[in-house]
Amino acid sequence: MTGEQPEFTKSPYFVGEPGNWHLKPGAPADVVAEFTLFMESVDAKAPQASVDDILKDLGMK
Repeated sequence: MTGEQPEFTKSPYFVGEPGNWHLKPGAPADVVAEFTLFMESVDAKAPQASVDDILKDLGMK
């Protein structure tokens, strides 16, 4: 992670497993809101590969 560490990462409800970030049940609404906004922004920035791109990478097209 680059830049400032989001506040939700300091919460005891945050589980920072590599590739599986999530919140434990019962997380406060403000933590859930910040986590959701952060994850949506990460998803929006992530490149999306098409099926054709994946097949080309695998040498199947």
